[in-house]
Amino acid sequence: MNDRSINGARSVSSRAESRPPRADAARNREQLLAVATRVFMAADKEPSMRAIAQEAGVGIATLYRHFPTRESLVDAVYQDQVERLTAGARDLLGELTPAAALRRWMDLFGDWIATKNGMLDTLLAMIDAGEIAHARTRTELLTAITVLLDAGRAAGDLRDDVTAEDVAAALIGVFIVAPRSGSETRAARLLDLLMDGLRPRG
Repeated sequence: MNDRSINGARSVSSRAESRPPRADAARNREQLLAVATRVFMAADKEPSMRAIAQEAGVGIATLYRHFPTRESLVDAVYQDQVERLTAGARDLLGELTPAAALRRWMDLFGDWIATKNGMLDTLLAMIDAGEIAHARTRTELLTAITVLLDAGRAAGDLRDDVTAEDVAAALIGVFIVAPRSGSETRAARLLDLLMDGLRPRG
């Protein structure tokens, strides 16, 4: 083997060693996703990609490497939040009583609503373009609420005459009059009152 091939092998090996492992790349992406979610939740209007990168403590190129466009970032945040809501219903039931699980799920729903506020323009444009299946999301969320209600009925914790659509409409109303940003105490009180109304009479 000549020097060129030895040096070439060393060069390739060095480049390979300098590449971050896939697990690290996944963690970096999750970290950026978490920061973007937090920024969207706190924003009054859509933040710039640069502002999100600065909040995450990375360069704009790093953010674009994981999310090449604003739409790809919005889609990732949106889908992550929906997944937390749909999977979260069963996860919470594994840890809490059905009524307590539903109340905690309401907080997660409020976080999702708040996150949408900071990316609303892009999100609506993507829904209009058919890039996000809004109807499917609604079905998934109603299914998650139904899982919680069914468990509550079986345990005797929740009324049997309430539908998932009832709960969803009530939640949207609560977070319209008491958005999470700046109205956490009022929102919590309204959610507690809603829960009182969902418990069996007598």
